[in-house]
Amino acid sequence: MTATDTRHAAGKAWTPDPGAVIQADALTLRYTAKIIALDELTVKIAPGITGLIGANGAGKSTLIKILLGLLPPTAGHAAVLGRDCVTSGYEIRTLTGYMPEHDCLPPDMSATELVTHLGRMSGLPATAARERAADSLRHVGLYEERYRQIGTYSTGMKQRVKLAQALVGDPRLLLLDEPAAGLDRQGLLWLGDTLARLRDNGTTVIMSTHARNESLDLATRAVALAAGRVERDSGSGGDPRPLLAALRSEA
Repeated sequence: MTATDTRHAAGKAWTPDPGAVIQADALTLRYTAKIIALDELTVKIAPGITGLIGANGAGKSTLIKILLGLLPPTAGHAAVLGRDCVTSGYEIRTLTGYMPEHDCLPPDMSATELVTHLGRMSGLPATAARERAADSLRHVGLYEERYRQIGTYSTGMKQRVKLAQALVGDPRLLLLDEPAAGLDRQGLLWLGDTLARLRDNGTTVIMSTHARNESLDLATRAVALAAGRVERDSGSGGDPRPLLAALRSEA
């Protein structure tokens, strides 16, 4: 049993808040004594759209990996949808859609092939995966282009494919890593409309970004990270606009 497993086995008294979609309590990840990715980070995130903002190296990607159960913390606790991220990683991933930052799309596959394949990997039967792939690609505006090879797509179209594959499992939570990267003005408007529809349908969205752009205007909360800690937080139920305006002025 690893040190992480022992800590969680011994720490049975910790119970996640059932009202929080995401919860982190003193969450810490140390690579070495001097390299600390997360430093006792504590935050609770309720339903809505939350902007997770910070420069490269602030700890955003590390936090996402822990929330998805892909990386065990050194100390502290994290839960997603009431499930412990160390002991229930697979279940969390079946309930969560993840849109990666980097372009990791196979250029020789069509969008419908890729999204269907990832739907199958998430546990959907073949027929359901094909139907959900078509629905997801329609939702992001790629239905007419779904049979084209991804290698022929523009940057904006690739962003749409990445969002479509995150939606194929009909997730309760979306973790979007730099969703506005490479989008022009029209693409940003599309992203805003899409996020608004998801919010109205009850999907919680976390947008991780280092940019202070219009993609955050729909946020119901803003959480700014620095050096692995929560630096500033607009608060649950608060107005994030003053914090977003301050962050933009500092950019």
